[in-house]
Amino acid sequence: MHPIYSLMSSARHDLDMTMYELADPQAVDILEADAARGVIVRVLLDQDYSGASVNAAAYSGLRSHGVQVHWAPAGTIFHQKTITVDRHTSAIMTLNLTSEYYASSRDFAVVTTNPADVAAIEQVFGMDWTNSGPPQTGPTGTNLVWSPGAEAPILALIGSAQHSLLVENEEMDDSDVADALEAAARRGVDVHVVMTYSSSWASELDDLVAAGVKVGTYSSDASLYIHAKVIVADTTTAFVGSQNFSDSSLNYNRELGIITNDPALVGPIARTVTSDFEGATPFSSRDSTGSSAPATTAAPGAGAWCQASASSANDGYAGDYDVYVHSNQPGEKATASDSGDTYSYYTDDSGYAVIRLWNTTPGEAIMVTVGGATCSTTA
Repeated sequence: MHPIYSLMSSARHDLDMTMYELADPQAVDILEADAARGVIVRVLLDQDYSGASVNAAAYSGLRSHGVQVHWAPAGTIFHQKTITVDRHTSAIMTLNLTSEYYASSRDFAVVTTNPADVAAIEQVFGMDWTNSGPPQTGPTGTNLVWSPGAEAPILALIGSAQHSLLVENEEMDDSDVADALEAAARRGVDVHVVMTYSSSWASELDDLVAAGVKVGTYSSDASLYIHAKVIVADTTTAFVGSQNFSDSSLNYNRELGIITNDPALVGPIARTVTSDFEGATPFSSRDSTGSSAPATTAAPGAGAWCQASASSANDGYAGDYDVYVHSNQPGEKATASDSGDTYSYYTDDSGYAVIRLWNTTPGEAIMVTVGGATCSTTA
């Protein structure tokens, strides 16, 4: 983390930060010290997902020490992780500023001084700082990949590969990305994917392997957790960013990534991902563990019906659960609720959806509605 701390400490005029999670006392101290010596420090923090709870202490502490802090607009996940210093240098990161995970999570950061990219990042920061509605796709500068709107450039990068693809991601929940990786393998590209295993995308990993993709996984309790979001194509081009492979991350959240052809960056990234793959276990089909038995209020064939089950998300957060919804209600809004959270997602063409809840207690009741059906399960 020394390069990131050094960048933050180097600010002379201003520092702008958009951060999904800020729970690093040293980073907070640096921001406060910057403000104390006259630097204009603006910090935009996520308040959706788990942001309101994770970021609460930093929000209060920074405000009391002269730092300008805003909550990002409600209703949209601000998953971006970016720091810009003196309108000259930006760090575009896969990592949150959450110190408890530094030692165990695989993450990357790209520091750029490209004037067009830095200017675009600052332009979007200014928009998000004052905006109260959903984010808009930002200007691409020279190399930037913004969400909303990241799916197309990521698919284009995968589609451009002629020889090899190296991929690390925390999620595999976007069918278009999975299809693109499968298509690359079928046309002869050597595709390697490395992830921390979650039952949430076991079927997607099965399909990747069937198409010829080499998949390596780490268990959720391994010493290394794959949090990175990286694609390396033909060992010459790399994408690094905050985007997970999910519809929400690519098309709705505020996210930022960068594509680079700089050999000084691409080479080390490729070597690191290759090493991670070599340390992983080759994926084989497995059933998810720890999931609850499905529950339903109406049997299939008896009008609108749904079934729900839940299992730990295996994302490093003990209270995070994925709720699996099966129904005969395609394209309908599915909503899962526990005592503290309510989140929704639209079912696919098969009436299926996965909804993540946070800060859920094991054994807690979860209610699900989809279309005209209601069902329940327990964490």
